[in-house]
Amino acid sequence: MYRDNDLTIRPIEEQDLYRLWELIYKDDTPEWKKWDAPYFPHSSKPYDEFIEGADSWINQEDFWVITINDTVCGIISYYFEVDQSKWLEMGIVLHEAHNWGKGIGTRALKLWMNHIFTTLPQVRVGLTTWSGNYRMIRVAEKLGMQLEARIRKVRYYEGKYYDSIRMGILREEWESLNLMKSSDTVN
Repeated sequence: MYRDNDLTIRPIEEQDLYRLWELIYKDDTPEWKKWDAPYFPHSSKPYDEFIEGADSWINQEDFWVITINDTVCGIISYYFEVDQSKWLEMGIVLHEAHNWGKGIGTRALKLWMNHIFTTLPQVRVGLTTWSGNYRMIRVAEKLGMQLEARIRKVRYYEGKYYDSIRMGILREEWESLNLMKSSDTVN
C-alpha cells in the first residue's frame, strides 16, 4: 500500500469487487472508455458473470485499486510485454469524469512507478497510449517519461486514425528526478 495524502493505491480486496463491477462493467458505453483504448470493444456484463472470475483480481501484485478518501475510483496495473526481456508496461484508468484533470492520475502513477522500481528489478518502465489521449501523454511527461516510439495511424476511432504512443523511463532517470521517496510508502 502506498499513500499520498487522500490518495491510496493498494491490492484489490474482496469488498472492492462490487464497486469495480460498477465502474468497469455495469454500463455498455462508460465515459472512461472514450479515453482508454476506445478502438477495442467493451461490453457490460451482469454482476453474477463478473464475480465468477473476479476472485483472481484479489491480492494481485500487478493489478491494484486507486482510492480517494477510501473510495475506489480507478485501477492501476502492470504487465510484461515480453517476459524474457522483462519489458514492463503499466496502465491506469480513472473511471469517473469528476476525477479527471485533478492530478490524481499523476499522483497514482508516481506511487506505482516507485513501487515497481522498489520491488522489481526493472531497468525501464513503459506506458503505451494513443495520440487522442492527450491527458495520459501529459501525465507521462510530468513523470519524466520520454517519447520512445510513435507508430503512426494504427489506431482507428470514430472515423479517424490516431498514432500509438509509447513512452518510457529508465531507473536511473527516475532516481535522478528524485521521485523515489520512502515517505510515500506505507506497508
